[in-house]
Parts: sequence; structure tokens; C-alpha cells
Amino acid sequence: MAVHLKRSPPDHRPLYQKIRDAIETKIMSGALRPGDRIPIEHELMAEYGCSRMTVNKALSSLAAAGLISRQRRRGSFVNRPRIQMAALQIPDMREEIVRRGHVYRLHLLSCVVLDADSEAGEIMRIPQKGELLALRCLHLADGVPFATEDRFINLNAVPQAIDADFSETPPGSWLLNHVPWTEAEHRITAAPAGEQARMLAVREEKPCLVLERWTWREQESITYVRQVFNGDNFDLTARFVSGS
Repeated sequence: MAVHLKRSPPDHRPLYQKIRDAIETKIMSGALRPGDRIPIEHELMAEYGCSRMTVNKALSSLAAAGLISRQRRRGSFVNRPRIQMAALQIPDMREEIVRRGHVYRLHLLSCVVLDADSEAGEIMRIPQKGELLALRCLHLADGVPFATEDRFINLNAVPQAIDADFSETPPGSWLLNHVPWTEAEHRITAAPAGEQARMLAVREEKPCLVLERWTWREQESITYVRQVFNGDNFDLTARFVSGS
């Protein structure tokens, strides 16, 4: 019986895009960590057999996306995840609970892959193609429910998320440590616990704070999260300095 091998489609990306994508993949996978130095221009020129202009275009694109910083006479370095670009911080739930002096624990309640043309895709505001990772978690402080979390991650933008162990590492912590972002939007509302009451161990009419957040990188959706906090054990503070 004849065996026919499926050929990969030709790669028509310009060379600078291939260089950019290769470096971005290393950053997203953790092979290059925040603070790591990117190979210098002459090393990349030798590796890809290209001109300095091509390498410079690739690095400039990475810098424009906020993935790296270029320092004169020192080289290019992977940026640390940006956590203070919006009026409100993007908090690390685990870090915040530990900072308050409590013992943190995570319960991963569900983890499924959804089509982007589902309701979840509409919530994330992404085109109807590709797949999403849908997670439901419960965060605990000293064994007491602290917050519920429903999160969608765009697997087109963050394919490495499919292999992450979110039963051990909170999704928000993993994203902050692995995925740089350039834009965020928050929405804060108050609502009764409702269907979250059982997980939070409160009455259905209990007042709760609901925090929704969308993040993007270069207009590409990264994640959407909806966190519900018991109003008795959570406060939200923002400090502003007036302009001169």
C-alpha cells in the first residue's frame, strides 16, 4: 500500500517576520525569560544569512509590541511583564493573598477547550475562528473561599497555555510570568453572589464585587477573566497623583 506524505504548505512570510516569530515563540514558551538578552544583531545575521536591516526590522517589531527593550551599546533584552499600564494594576491573586499573610490554595474546577465562535468568543471580542481555553477556578485563603474565577485564554495568541498545569499554578500568575501585554480594560460592578454563592460559601443575596478584565497584545486578544469576590474580605484601592 502506498503511503503519501502530506507536505507542509510553503512559508511565504518575509524573513524579518520569521526572525521575529522565532524570538517571540521563545519568549512565550519561557525559553527566553524576562531580563534575558536577545542574540546580538551579528549573531542573528549569521544564523539567518541576512542583512543587518532585516534583523533590525525584526527587533524593532518586537520592541514595538512591548516584548523586548533595546538599549544602546548593550543590546536587546526581554521585557518583564507589564503590570501597571492601566489605571488599576493587574494583580497576581496568589501573591496578593500571601502578601496579606494568608495561606493560598487553588482549586481548578474545570478546564475545557471551546471554539472561538461560541459565546465565550463573543465575550472575548475575537474573530470567530480558532480555539479558547476555558478555566473555572476557586481561590482560597487559609482554606476559606476568597474568589471565584472564570477565564478564557485565546489559544491562537497563547498556544503554550494548553500544556500549562493550572491545577498547580493560578492562570493569572502563569500569564503574568509568561505573556507580555500592551493594553487592558477593567470593568468593576457590584452584584449578589447568585450562582457563585455555593462556591463562595455565602448566601445567594450576599453582596459581592465583580471584576472583569480584558487584555490584548498588539490588538490581539490574550485573555478575559471574571472574578467574583465576597464583599466582606476584599477591598479595591487605587492611588492617583495629580498632574503638575
